[in-house]
Amino acid sequence: MHATPHIVSDVMTHTVVAVGREATFKEIVRTMEQWKVSALPVLEGEGRVVGVVSEADLLPKEEFRDTDPDRYEQLRRLSDLAKAGAVTAGELMTAPAATIQASATLAQAARAMAQRKVKRLPVVDETGMLQGIVSRADLLKVFLRDDEDIAEEVRREVVAYLFPAPLSPIQVTVEDGVVTLSGRIRDTTLVPVAARLVRAVEGVVDVEIALMGPGRHPDLDPDLAGPAPVPPKAEAAKGEAAK
Repeated sequence: MHATPHIVSDVMTHTVVAVGREATFKEIVRTMEQWKVSALPVLEGEGRVVGVVSEADLLPKEEFRDTDPDRYEQLRRLSDLAKAGAVTAGELMTAPAATIQASATLAQAARAMAQRKVKRLPVVDETGMLQGIVSRADLLKVFLRDDEDIAEEVRREVVAYLFPAPLSPIQVTVEDGVVTLSGRIRDTTLVPVAARLVRAVEGVVDVEIALMGPGRHPDLDPDLAGPAPVPPKAEAAKGEAAK
């Protein structure tokens, strides 16, 4: 039904560079430099993800290389000091790894990255085996979608569903990902629903609603009509009585 990516498997990178638990510090640095990545999944066995080693895990070795932290600093940064003395991926890695499954939605992946404060997530199957990796940049790919593709999906998935018989044709325009809906509809209580559904279409940057309800006619709506006009004869009689 939907023509755009909705799950992690649609945007993830399938070829992943990883290291084993016994990878040395220098091997990790060389691998990051060679592949231009800032983090590596750490695997064991046939490919089960047990952790992630990142540049942040490596930096304490340089930070504490020529310093002698005082007692307070030692207690405050026990984890970093431990990593400063680590020499293998198993000792350096952050575990357990923050991972996500290929069937997760892009919104779920974005929330997971925000909550865990990471830039990428290893993608695993139900048993924890590595399937790929998804990054922040991958999640942003949906915003490269063509405006007309977005408009077509909005017409098909939102307008046709919510407003099958509008009072006037619903116009859908998209410019730089911003969707505008205009026209007359029978039930204006559906406007918030329409806005929510349009915003859920992938690639949509923002939504502007210019939908109006049925027009009102004074001859049909008594509350719109002004005071009833006074007949000419009655007005004349009123004038004579005032003399």
